[in-house]
Amino acid sequence: MTVSSELSNGGGSRPEAGGGSSPEKLLAPVLSAFWDEPGSWTLETYRRHEGYEGLRKALAMTPDDLIAYVKDSGLRGRGGAGFPTGMKWQFIPQGDGKPHYLVVNADESEPGTCKDIPLLFANPHSLIEGMIIACYAIRSEHAFIYLRGEVVPVLRRLHEAVREAYAAGYLGEDVLGSGLKLDITVHAGAGAYICGEETALLDSLEGRRGQPRLRPPFPAVEGLYACPTVVNNVESIASVPAILNQGKDWFKAMGTEKSPGFTLYSLSGHVSGPGQYEAPLGITLRQLLDMSGGMRPGHRLKFWTPGGSSTPMFTDEHLDVPLDYEGVGAAGSMLGTKALQCFDETTCVVRAVTRWTEFYAHESCGKCTPCREGTYWLVQLLRDIEAGKGVMSDLDKLNDIADNINGKSFCALGDGAASPIFSSLRYFREEYEQHITGRGCPFDPKKSTLWADTEVNA
Repeated sequence: MTVSSELSNGGGSRPEAGGGSSPEKLLAPVLSAFWDEPGSWTLETYRRHEGYEGLRKALAMTPDDLIAYVKDSGLRGRGGAGFPTGMKWQFIPQGDGKPHYLVVNADESEPGTCKDIPLLFANPHSLIEGMIIACYAIRSEHAFIYLRGEVVPVLRRLHEAVREAYAAGYLGEDVLGSGLKLDITVHAGAGAYICGEETALLDSLEGRRGQPRLRPPFPAVEGLYACPTVVNNVESIASVPAILNQGKDWFKAMGTEKSPGFTLYSLSGHVSGPGQYEAPLGITLRQLLDMSGGMRPGHRLKFWTPGGSSTPMFTDEHLDVPLDYEGVGAAGSMLGTKALQCFDETTCVVRAVTRWTEFYAHESCGKCTPCREGTYWLVQLLRDIEAGKGVMSDLDKLNDIADNINGKSFCALGDGAASPIFSSLRYFREEYEQHITGRGCPFDPKKSTLWADTEVNA
């Protein structure tokens, strides 16, 4: 695993935006600062790195002042949409007489995303401290962590970290003598992609089949058990303690004006140094590739995703797009989960998009017709085109079906399924046409890295 802590600058200053900056200036390890240390997941190690100091400072503030402080820091949700975290906390009604809940979305399942699970595995107490701070702010006495059930080693470490926190007095009846009462429940999900959608997650947590809810009412008004609920991503909550401990001005000194702070980028694919890189928002893929050793030797970048397969793909023309919410959005995509999947020239775009679409068709919950039927027919068309059985009119049909899904499905899964279709047709329509006119894939199976037949690759 490659982590940014290998090249640490402590994240104390805003990095230079131009090329030629040293890795020490570009990387800002905070969450990943001590991932490589023995026993990084233990309470002892976390305390040695000023763990739970942010909580003490938060408890010295009033809940309303704490919410305002986090809001002023500019912290935005790290789960994909980039919604301001403090503003989400502010939406919780006060004095309503109902229990309030915090639910942490750890159901990381976006293809290419690998940040929350390594964070929980190496530094779970950063999340627990952030949850205590958030619960104090929104006046909650019970919080939940919804984790993917497949990651059993992470589940075990998380349970142990919660046990340590109870034993140390950070959880329970009287947190650090503040009068705050807080319990944390770790819940293992059954492995459904749709449960990454916040309302489907809440249905699953309540014991029902995970399907998105109609909104309004929004979770902040009627969420878990029909009570006001904040649903935040792991990285969003885990970033809060450092903000409280180091100060909001320190946090705002990193990143960009509208997208401040540090974040974890998941770099994968045909690169020399895949892994997690923690850097200020606004860094570029070119800079990350320079630090990680570039594409694999002898190959060049063909296309990549800025935020997982559900975000419109980019090409090598977008290497210098700032990887923040505004920069990526202005270039025609979304930052999403910052899952930077890089593919070289040996990759067949049609085959890659087909595999992604098969995933979305399989993971569709089936609740709404556009997504349920649309993803099925997209897969049929893509398989025919990939096999050389398509006709030119299929390309317009692909675009038409994707348009009938985009913005018309019950949740964002449908939009995510349409994104690779639109963007691949925009940048690589000629490659689709080659599959049709040439009656098959123009890529040499012996060179392509996406062919399923291992004997051919051998």
